[in-house]
This record gives sequence, C-alpha cells and structure tokens, in this order.
Amino acid sequence: MSALVLDAGAFVAVDRGERAMIARLRAAERHGIGLRTSAIVVAQVWLDPAGRQALLARLLGAVDVRPVDDRLARDAGVLLGRAGTADPIDATAVLVAEAGDRILTSDPGDLRRLADTAGARVAVVPC
Repeated sequence: MSALVLDAGAFVAVDRGERAMIARLRAAERHGIGLRTSAIVVAQVWLDPAGRQALLARLLGAVDVRPVDDRLARDAGVLLGRAGTADPIDATAVLVAEAGDRILTSDPGDLRRLADTAGARVAVVPC
C-alpha cells in the first residue's frame, strides 16, 4: 500500500488549519493510505516549546516518523551532491519514500529533482 510522505509544507498547512490539507489527509486515512515523514522534518516544523501546536501534535500521532540515523544522513548527503541541491531535509523526505508513494511538498521543484536523481518511483505532489 502506498503512503503519503509529508514534507514540511504539509505539516505547516495543517498547523495553520488549512482545510484543504486537513481534508486531504483525512481522505487518505479513510482509504487506508499511511502517512510517513523523517524525524528531521518534524524538527523543522515543531516550533512551540509549550506544545501548543495541537493540530500538528494530533497529526504526528498518525504519522510513521522514520529516524535519521548515520546511514540515512550519509545517503542524504550523497543524494544532495548528485542532485546539486542543498536541503538535507528534502533529501531525507525523498529517501524515506517507497515505490508508489506520493510526497506532499511546498517545494515540488527540488523534490522532483531529488526523486529523479535517486531513481525513486514516487509522485511529487504540490501542497
């Protein structure tokens, strides 16, 4: 079963209460489509030390958050060098995606370039 891989833009949209993104994620849940991201994406969007990002906290409870270990970090660095891009967070989002997944992102250009460079069989979807 394919999953939606969430880049920071998807989380920011939920945190802002954007109804279209919330509806999209609810539809995915109804259809049994999993949600996935990397831990470094969470670091990018979790900004409130008091934990008042209630919508974001609720969403994170339903997301498979993959750790960024030494191997993933090195693979992300190699991918960045090959693609000629500079954002390691984007690279980890591509690398946690599996064949058939869709990556929701506010930066489709860079994510497509990274996915193409990695040979990832994924769809990059603007959010």
